[in-house]
Amino acid sequence: MSLDICPLLNAIARLQEGWQRYQQDISDIQIRDGLVQRFEFTYEISHKMLKRYLEHSSASLEQFDQMPFADLIRSANEQGLLQGDWPVWRGYRDMRIKGVESYIDDIALQVIAIIPDFISEVEFMASKLKQSLDSF
Repeated sequence: MSLDICPLLNAIARLQEGWQRYQQDISDIQIRDGLVQRFEFTYEISHKMLKRYLEHSSASLEQFDQMPFADLIRSANEQGLLQGDWPVWRGYRDMRIKGVESYIDDIALQVIAIIPDFISEVEFMASKLKQSLDSF
């Protein structure tokens, strides 16, 4: 199977870098806003990569093409690709949507609060995808 997970790995690295810079000065609003954007981008890439992986590993491409997000997450969980289940990923999705309003301090801080858990989740997912792709 040829699926390049480098975009996901790069997005995770950028998110980790943003998190480290934010930890150095949590009062820096510009860094905070950039971190929220990196979270949004990494979330989008992780969702797309997960879908691509499931499509490529499935006997039926159409099976995942129109699948609702909740079912996509459940399928990934069945394959051991994720730590978190649907409620966890629904929370990430909700924070992704809220990220658009990150100019509101309370909302930005809500998004920031889930980033460490999200980093752990996408690192786990990337590791599982890599292991699976290496075994093909």
